Amino acid sequence: MHMMRAFAAAVLLAIGTLAQGQEGGLPFEVEAVALGTVVQEHEFDALVEAVNQSTVSAQTSGRVVEINVDVDDFVEQGTVILRMRSAEQRAGVAAAEAHAREAQAEFDRVSDLVQRQLVAKATYDKAEAALKAAKAALAQAREGLGYTVVRAPYSGFVVERHIEVGETANPGQPLMTGISLNALRATASVPQAHIATVRALSRARVTLPNGERIEGKSLTISPFADPQTHTFKVRVDLPEGEQKGVYPGMFAKVAFATGEAQALLVPVQAVVHRSEVTGVYVVDAQDKVIFRQIRAGARHGDRLEVLAGLSAGERVALDPIRAGVHLKEQRAGKGS
Repeated sequence: MHMMRAFAAAVLLAIGTLAQGQEGGLPFEVEAVALGTVVQEHEFDALVEAVNQSTVSAQTSGRVVEINVDVDDFVEQGTVILRMRSAEQRAGVAAAEAHAREAQAEFDRVSDLVQRQLVAKATYDKAEAALKAAKAALAQAREGLGYTVVRAPYSGFVVERHIEVGETANPGQPLMTGISLNALRATASVPQAHIATVRALSRARVTLPNGERIEGKSLTISPFADPQTHTFKVRVDLPEGEQKGVYPGMFAKVAFATGEAQALLVPVQAVVHRSEVTGVYVVDAQDKVIFRQIRAGARHGDRLEVLAGLSAGERVALDPIRAGVHLKEQRAGKGS
């Protein structure tokens, strides 16, 4: 279900990079290999999800007269996606405005009479309450009119349309479903044996469907386990911005930090891959070049873990191509 891997958290290396042409005139740079501190991790299968995925529902009643977008269309935040017939709502606003004007006039009349002490204070309070109620009814009517124009709550793609032009929408009825690709996350199920460490370290990196590896922005861990699988849902938010070629529903992998260990690391640029053979060009104390096969482990940024084939302190060529040419020249010199 998962496999043990490691990536560098803070690589503490004693680097001995020599300038080109030094140490006996080597035509390439070398670096002394040293142990570094890496972070251990466990990797689990995950599913890519959209953080912003929602269904826009009707908030008023009305017949749909205009639909401006369809499935797979991209819409900017605030774009009008649908309009409803608004005659009833407009009439309601007009009536509320007339009532508010009447209440305002009555309040002004009573206020004048109160100042001249011709009516009781209770009459003033009644007129004031009526004015407040009229203004509230007007605000509610205007809000209802605004609901006849439906706008996109965020920028994203339409994934489903639930209504057609000519149909009557009622409050709560689904209209459009959309997702945003600017905010994605990877959700994995983590066994209970690892959840305490995952929660404590709260670090993860995600291998996306396109092969890209990125650090998770933040982790959200479910407070309870699934009673059937005894696993915890862990959501890893990806950095904001659209991830090229990555869409909700795709398969991914998430590697969670579970501890630290010492490992032998070499620069990735020094590693050579030949068919099924992985190796490096080692430079000995006499500046002789030797091709050495290694057993590689996990990659940590610009460095690769070496499980076997090298020892701390040995020097490796940072330019394998020039080192290979130098090795051939070295062998030719011996044969002449």
